[in-house]
Amino acid sequence: MKVLMFGWEFPPHISGGLGTACYGLTKGLSLNGVDVAFVMPKASGDEDPTYVKVINASDVEVDIRNSYQYIQNPNVSYLQVNSKLIPYIGLDDYYNVVNQLDSGLFNDHHADGKRRYIFTSGYGSNLMQEVARYAEVAAEIAKQEQFDIIHAHDWLTYRAGIAAKQVSGKPLVVHIHATEYDRSGENNRNDIVYNMEREGMMAADAVCAVSNLTRQIVIEKYGIPAEKVFTLHNAVVPNPTKHAFARNVDEKIVTFLGRVTFQKGPIYFVETAKMVLDRDPNVRFVLAGDGDMMSAVINRVAELGISDRFHFTGFLRGTDIDKMFGMSDVYVMPSISEPFGISPLEAMQSKVPVIISKQSGVSEVLQYAIKVDFWDINAMADAIYGILHYPSLYHLLSKKGQTEANNLKWENVAKRLKFIYEKFV
Repeated sequence: MKVLMFGWEFPPHISGGLGTACYGLTKGLSLNGVDVAFVMPKASGDEDPTYVKVINASDVEVDIRNSYQYIQNPNVSYLQVNSKLIPYIGLDDYYNVVNQLDSGLFNDHHADGKRRYIFTSGYGSNLMQEVARYAEVAAEIAKQEQFDIIHAHDWLTYRAGIAAKQVSGKPLVVHIHATEYDRSGENNRNDIVYNMEREGMMAADAVCAVSNLTRQIVIEKYGIPAEKVFTLHNAVVPNPTKHAFARNVDEKIVTFLGRVTFQKGPIYFVETAKMVLDRDPNVRFVLAGDGDMMSAVINRVAELGISDRFHFTGFLRGTDIDKMFGMSDVYVMPSISEPFGISPLEAMQSKVPVIISKQSGVSEVLQYAIKVDFWDINAMADAIYGILHYPSLYHLLSKKGQTEANNLKWENVAKRLKFIYEKFV
């Protein structure tokens, strides 16, 4: 079986869990005898080609005179949103929405009608323009490649998946890693993105959601028939090189790693830190990440008078994440809404006890993690204090948690995905 898969990022250059999940899934499919051609807007050339064929959309020449028919939709306007949009994270502080259909979005081409689009490989101010152009390229790729089924990850690639389906007539699977309700909340929904998400789900033959929590949102908030929505929990990529790292402080270290945005609940982490430090001042808290709430978090840390116990590392990736987990005694994920959450699994691989919110998809698959409501900072503080001061609890969560995380394999996830593919091929 051959799959034409559309994504927006792929390791080693990633901005969150989406790229990590794409890598794990393609590797798992390969181990199940499925060939994957993975299309991304701009490949860097250092992607691991062992388990997947990477197609660089920036290298594909399209004939705009023909490709336009596959992406035209009278109900969709293509917009410029001047903010750094992250598909997994949010649409905070966007402004200056411009209708690009009226500004010549599709008129930038050579005299013969053929051209290449050079994508920026990110989430910049022309993101919506690149989403539209990516769909054009997808139509061209679908003409050239041989495949049995199409798989598109998150809303940025749904238009591409639809275009490939229109060209080829092959079935389409869309993968929901996060919804607009996760990113922006119930009352701040961005209808532009919501409509693109719903369009992709309605056009798909099957919808894969990363948790039962996300599956319910898809059914209830988007009106997608339940019989075509499948739960496909994430897993974690094995990392046998993980080990403890030397640190220059004697105190215990409690870590938050993720985007510093409303969805991830960083303020609850700060409030919890204050409660723990009131009971035990010999603890250090690390916030590893970046995002739109960074200034608010820093100000709150200062207001609470815990600046000398708090550290900000900025965004981490690769071996820096391994090093951070290797120095940590507890990992906390207080997400307000988390479709899944791979980082707790990565922490558990390093034998770090984890505390996660009950509002996360990963809580559905973990037994050896402490689960609390994101807003319950008293319970969160008690959990942190207990892990740090009761060695038997620490060692139980450390040992059992590592075993549990290592048993969540992408190969098994991909086996279920292959079964879903076979329903439609």
